[in-house]
Amino acid sequence: MLEGKCVVLGVTGGIAAYKACEIVSRLKKLHANVRVVLTEHACRFVQPLTFETLSGNQVAVSAFEHSFEIEHISLAKAADLLLIAPATANIIGKMAHGIADDLLSTTAMAVVCPILIAPAMNCAMYRSAALQENLETLKGRGVLTVGPESGHLACGDEDIGRMSEPETIVARVCELLRGQDDLAGKHVLVTAGPTREMVDPVRFLSNRSSGKMGYAIAEAAARRGARVTLVSGPVALERPRGVETVPVTSTLDLYREVTERAKSADLVIQAAAPADFRPLEAARHKIKKTGEGMTLQLTPNPDVAAQLGRDKHEGQVLVAFAAETDDLIANARKKLDKKNADMVVANDVTQPGAGFAGDTNRVTLVTRSDARELPLMSKRDVADAILDRALELMRP
Repeated sequence: MLEGKCVVLGVTGGIAAYKACEIVSRLKKLHANVRVVLTEHACRFVQPLTFETLSGNQVAVSAFEHSFEIEHISLAKAADLLLIAPATANIIGKMAHGIADDLLSTTAMAVVCPILIAPAMNCAMYRSAALQENLETLKGRGVLTVGPESGHLACGDEDIGRMSEPETIVARVCELLRGQDDLAGKHVLVTAGPTREMVDPVRFLSNRSSGKMGYAIAEAAARRGARVTLVSGPVALERPRGVETVPVTSTLDLYREVTERAKSADLVIQAAAPADFRPLEAARHKIKKTGEGMTLQLTPNPDVAAQLGRDKHEGQVLVAFAAETDDLIANARKKLDKKNADMVVANDVTQPGAGFAGDTNRVTLVTRSDARELPLMSKRDVADAILDRALELMRP
């Protein structure tokens, strides 16, 4: 049941707008408070009166309808979730580029709650480079998507672009809102991304970590009610909303920030990929090419995860990561003992869809009691699976 939850439903001008009526009906049956925002084009497909009757609330179309309140701000404050279904290419483009020229796009910019969009459009539009780039931009900012699916389109094609069915969309809403508070009162510390070990002022040693997995975990934990601290190496990702983000560069930086902040954390997830070694001494000036080889003397960096394991206080759960190329489970179990971790998230980076920088992952959650292999899924779904298992370990 969704009693006490407010879903702001944005409906845009696509033929799938009629399905939004069933979405409202299903949400109301789950006792959610549904407030509907229609674009002017959406009103051409379904009249506001229909949604007012189904939702029991006045439908908003214009930002200037009610002089006694600033409409987009009041909607943004009320929302536990902003759902846009259908989400046309137009609204996706507006959101990606920060355009706020109507009530729905303005509300989307003002909310601090999770945003879920259900794309619906012609297959060619969906596959266009512009649309895909806009979707990636939104995903990078933490916007969630459901669908689209393949099927019969309004244009007559049998292809991708069909909005997910209302039942599927509402199920996704329930997943997001029902689990929203299960980490309430918990402090979750997450590390993400690579570190950089400077060789000279313009060169450094690093690795291929993109930070996407750690950022997905931080976003998911915040969505589930936790107070989240994200200690992040240098990445090309938007900072998650509602998360305290602490930027670091080197492994020594990461070590200092994490070991101090872990003292107050209930759950520590070490998803970063710190460098094992750093140059013994970084050159003060750029090293010039001479045509000859160069010897670089390296010294070990502190083991961040191992130190977290040594410092772990009673009741705290520590999750480590293991990116492997062979003997996945055996190596993960060794790391579990060596780091004094409670769980190791192990993935074979040679497997399709499980490598660096992608939006999917295939992992096995290894604890002292079992090893749970997960199928290939989005990193956001992996993040929730990790948190689900961590919650099991946190409960007595």
